[in-house]
Amino acid sequence: MRSVRLRPTSLRAMALATAAFALVGCERIPGRPGPGPEVVRPNEVLDFPTLFKANCVGCHGENGRNGAAISLSNPVYLAVAGEDNLKEIIGNGVSGKLMPPFAKSAGGMLTDQQINVLAHGMMQAWSKPDLFVGKNIPPYKAAQLGDSTRGQQAFGTFCARCHGAAGEGAPGDVKSEAGKVGSIVDGSYLALISDQDLRSIVIAGRPDEGMPDWRTDGAQAMTDQQISDIIAWLASKRTANPGQPYPTQP
Repeated sequence: MRSVRLRPTSLRAMALATAAFALVGCERIPGRPGPGPEVVRPNEVLDFPTLFKANCVGCHGENGRNGAAISLSNPVYLAVAGEDNLKEIIGNGVSGKLMPPFAKSAGGMLTDQQINVLAHGMMQAWSKPDLFVGKNIPPYKAAQLGDSTRGQQAFGTFCARCHGAAGEGAPGDVKSEAGKVGSIVDGSYLALISDQDLRSIVIAGRPDEGMPDWRTDGAQAMTDQQISDIIAWLASKRTANPGQPYPTQP
């Protein structure tokens, strides 16, 4: 059998190829999976935009506004709620209402670290604390009980121009940026929203829909007591058995 003698240049090329293969390792062979997962596991996602898009956009809208639920990018809301309350709401949701719990410990899909990323990310992206230095912002949670009788009077003073005196809708010539203001005492609406959500909206407003915050468009801002009274009046309009036929108005 005839032997094949390799040229020196061929030997050098083989030696270099062998050395390169040893340095690169088997994991770099085309078609072979790398040492780590090609797709990040859901519980390892810690990027705020990704987490917000996957979990929050459906209700709160792109960039935290123009959704069906409260605007999370509203700096007034963030100043009132604060990061700790955001964590609590995201993690445990609002019992009996549309906000579900997202924490794994409460039946959701997010880790505590991911919830922290969401709450902190909202504050970092959208809060503007300098705007409220020296401002007497009402507390997130009511400091005292409200009175529905006083609340009806306060509603007439601060809210009737857009929502009507009875809260059943604005006059035809009063519109928000989104269109005619609907009934705020509608049974279905009140069955889906909590007292705390109503309070948050009254304090923070809905700038994406042209609704002012607690400072209002009037000569003076609402007091904490007036806000509590308005919420008590709205809560008194709830139907006892949501989902059942509502009584016909006389």
